[in-house]
Amino acid sequence: MKNEQLTTDEYDALELVRRGVSRDSPGACVSRNAKRLSGLKMMETTRDGRIALTEKGQTVLFLRRCVRALTALASDPAAAVDNDVARFLSAKSHIAPLEGGGYSLTERGRESLADIQQQQELQRR
Repeated sequence: MKNEQLTTDEYDALELVRRGVSRDSPGACVSRNAKRLSGLKMMETTRDGRIALTEKGQTVLFLRRCVRALTALASDPAAAVDNDVARFLSAKSHIAPLEGGGYSLTERGRESLADIQQQQELQRR
């Protein structure tokens, strides 16, 4: 099994590729991480030489945004949440809209966030 635990630098490289990188010079961050991320099937070089995210890379970035939103909402119900993230988390019953605006974590959302934080803590050890 591959170690798919990503560093902050690797997440940054994926985000840079998502935004679009120049064909001639992708930048130091992308170049430094391209081999590993390609091996994990999160980015690829297309036939015309462009560097692009795979579906798996897009999913990893989306899930990271979801975790960040849950973390932000745990401390501040008025925290800004992107529409696509809010729609996904609402559909999964992790957040519920508040009458005055914003979102609150549901019991399921708190359990999921606690589980994610526990897994991250175990990975750090």
